[in-house]
Amino acid sequence: MNIITKRRILDYAKLHPNASANLSAWIAAASAAKWQSISDVRKVFPHADLATVRSSKTVTIFNIAGNHHRLITAIHYNTRSIFILKILTHTDYSKDRWKNDL
Repeated sequence: MNIITKRRILDYAKLHPNASANLSAWIAAASAAKWQSISDVRKVFPHADLATVRSSKTVTIFNIAGNHHRLITAIHYNTRSIFILKILTHTDYSKDRWKNDL
């Protein structure tokens, strides 16, 4: 899969070193993947979850670093692209404000 705006992940990892190794592992796994559906994603990341945001679009959310961070993505299976939308700490994610931004 092609990860769009990978820089967001790298910048976040600099600010949150406790997530750095897990984010690097996520990048490696996602880059090598050939996902065609959420079922394929869950074979690699069993806790990946779907959510509908304000725009009525569906996003895929990954737990990072033992559930301390959330990586919010838009996966376009037809073009093999993953768009990095947001990365949040669990605390910020739990406030649900992020849904209004997307």
